[in-house]
Amino acid sequence: MEPLGAATARAEFEVPPTPHAPLFRTLIERIDATRRIVVLDLGAAHAKTLELFSRFRCRIEIVDARNEIESLNGSADSRDLEAAVTALLPRVGPDPLDIALCWDLLNYLDRRALAALMAALAGRTAPGGLAHALIVYRESRMPARPGDYVPLQDFRLLNLGQSLAERAAPRYSPEDLKLCMPGFAIERGRLLGNGMQEFLFRRKAPLEENNDPRARTNAPRVKSKAS
Repeated sequence: MEPLGAATARAEFEVPPTPHAPLFRTLIERIDATRRIVVLDLGAAHAKTLELFSRFRCRIEIVDARNEIESLNGSADSRDLEAAVTALLPRVGPDPLDIALCWDLLNYLDRRALAALMAALAGRTAPGGLAHALIVYRESRMPARPGDYVPLQDFRLLNLGQSLAERAAPRYSPEDLKLCMPGFAIERGRLLGNGMQEFLFRRKAPLEENNDPRARTNAPRVKSKAS
């Protein structure tokens, strides 16, 4: 018979981590319930995610990008990379995105692929729109594949995709992220208890991208920090 202590330790190891994600909560609480929003989820489809956004006037697009990581990182030619990102994302429509849920996907993209993805998202996102992401910060290793995140009622994020296999973590710094996504500004960042940094990236207004002092965002369907 297995010792009780060993069984307990194994059971604790097998419980999926559920870090509190205060900026994810902030993102949801800042949604303007009086306006229609468009959400892009770059993870797997989950009933809990759909249920969370069902309280709003919302259209949600789901594109599970986890299986496209190697093809994006392996695109040697910039035109091929742009074409791969374009094929991955929904077509540009009359209604721009207000929210993009990146989960921990960005950790698995090299700098070229990360920049291409965020440029494509910038072209589809309304000024003032927000992208949410989790970035490996404290650890030098991370799971071999992106997580499979489900939001819980208390705004913890349940990761159903834990793997024992590992790979090196790029540990992107805020400076790295700024260089890879000139169309977005870091709205807020926060270090979580599991060693990841949680970020909200805000889509810049066109004039703001050119450092024009007259820059002002359009009235956002996701409320600004000051509102």
